[in-house]
Amino acid sequence: MNPPAASQAHSVPRTTASSLLILVALWLTIYAAGMFTPPLLDDVDTIHAEAAREMLLRHDWVTLYTNGLRYLEKAPLMYWGLAASYEIFGISDWSTRLPLMLGVLALVLATYGLGCHAFGERGGFYSGLALITSIGPYIFTRFLIPDVLVGLWLTLSYYFFLRSLEEETPSRLTCWGFAAACALNVLTKGLIGLVFPIAAIGLYLLLTRNLRHLLKLRVVSSTVVFFVLAAPWHVLAALRNPPQGQARGFLWFYFVNEHIMRFLNKRVPPGYDTVPLVLFWAFLVLWLVPWAVFLPQALKNVPLRWRHLGSPLDRIGRANLLFFLWALVILLFFSFSTRQEYYTIPALPGVALLAGGWLARESAADATEADRRAGRRSSLVLMIVGIVAAVVGLALFSATRQPPRGVDLAELLKKNPQDYDFSLGHVLDFTPQALGLFRGPLLGACLSLLFGPIANWWMRRRGRPAWGNAALALMMVGLLTCVHVSFARFSPILSSHDLAVAIETVHLPGDLLVIDGEYHQASTLNFYTHVPVRVLHEPSGNLWYGEKFPDAPHVFETPQSFAALWSGPTRVFLWTDQDDPKELAGLPHFLLARSGGKAIFSNRQLRLPRL
Repeated sequence: MNPPAASQAHSVPRTTASSLLILVALWLTIYAAGMFTPPLLDDVDTIHAEAAREMLLRHDWVTLYTNGLRYLEKAPLMYWGLAASYEIFGISDWSTRLPLMLGVLALVLATYGLGCHAFGERGGFYSGLALITSIGPYIFTRFLIPDVLVGLWLTLSYYFFLRSLEEETPSRLTCWGFAAACALNVLTKGLIGLVFPIAAIGLYLLLTRNLRHLLKLRVVSSTVVFFVLAAPWHVLAALRNPPQGQARGFLWFYFVNEHIMRFLNKRVPPGYDTVPLVLFWAFLVLWLVPWAVFLPQALKNVPLRWRHLGSPLDRIGRANLLFFLWALVILLFFSFSTRQEYYTIPALPGVALLAGGWLARESAADATEADRRAGRRSSLVLMIVGIVAAVVGLALFSATRQPPRGVDLAELLKKNPQDYDFSLGHVLDFTPQALGLFRGPLLGACLSLLFGPIANWWMRRRGRPAWGNAALALMMVGLLTCVHVSFARFSPILSSHDLAVAIETVHLPGDLLVIDGEYHQASTLNFYTHVPVRVLHEPSGNLWYGEKFPDAPHVFETPQSFAALWSGPTRVFLWTDQDDPKELAGLPHFLLARSGGKAIFSNRQLRLPRL
């Protein structure tokens, strides 16, 4: 079902300075302001940051290294951006986050532009607004993963494809722009950057019985553009990392192990749990909160009936169908693969566009009473959910008490290490006692969830949906601010930054740092001290494959070799998350620092200098 003719998008999309200023202001408030805190986290945050730092130090823009070992599992584009930021601004927390935050801004503006093309200026604005104030993109840009950038290149890919449908003979700019966006996506996260757009577009052309359109897309020259951009790095990486020693080379590890075997959940070594399928699908809706409440009526605008698909679609119909397939392809792909909570993030721009198109239709001057009524119903549902959430939160607030001053948060949490392979696994660690440290942000979140949905429902009831949308956007600014404050307070659990600072105050050349566990558990030490670390663990995790190359430095220690080190003349620091590590049983050891449930021990008695 398509909107009335009066609500159709203009043939030439318009943009307005006020819309752009609002979106940029929201980005500055929500995203840019959070670049400076908290410190970077262990695991992917500092693993990826360290790879970019070593890229800059080695002046090697082809082969990634982390802790001195080859790190061949990732595509390079995000690391190029990080290394460039370090070169320009120096190495810091904020310069680490800057490229990804700029990627968020680019994604929001690209979504706005695509929305303008499909639904007119108001539709573009609401699409960008929904994306920048929804909870999913914010949560999964708190650490360095490239999924938001994947969404950016998909947005540009689908823009160029929609343009090609409107051109009698698609221009070189349109066809080559599509090829370039796909190439940049491949350089961002591998072959899914090509699989997703080809699958969605192929399904679109099949459903609309328009496969002949492929012949118009300058396939030969577009393919050349794609390979000119995407192939050189892959070729150089293969040439510089051939099979040698026990390593089977870049091609096997990157394409077979990290693409095919990961899809089949047979990757070596294992280390990625799979989110239950129903929960994975539900996350796509959850990550678009609060705007997901308007998706039921937005989906009614998707022309899925066979009689609609068999006839020519207008611009809005084409866009709605493509945006729906955009999300569907990603959901279906990962339904048959390993999956994490954030794998739906690249689908969010498409879902935000569906919601934004409907919000524009609802707020148009000629909107039907049925549309306004649907908006009020959704707002009522959101208000009920918001009130219930606020009441539950206020009950928790009243039941908690501020812990004694100086207490370590780790002492108040219940550890669930079996869940830590999931991105949000630490959420399950919370206890009522731990919540006492989060009373301020908890209260702020409750108030946001209480007043935002009520104001939205009231405004829609008075026939002012635009003001209702503004209330929801302001609610999310408050809610995401509370999320950021909570994240900063929880960060000592997720980061070993404070322990790295303690080591730096006493570290001397020649001292050794050893991690009692896997590298990713304390990768912060490597990044902040700029000192390679040893790992008291069998080769595993991120460093497993790089250790197989003949030129790999010595990184992994056995219990026997560690005991010899500890008893030798070299000063050694041991990171551990155990209160009484068995590796130190019977050996003299001295506590240097403790933070976030983790500790640094040394084989020499030390005193932290007074500041």
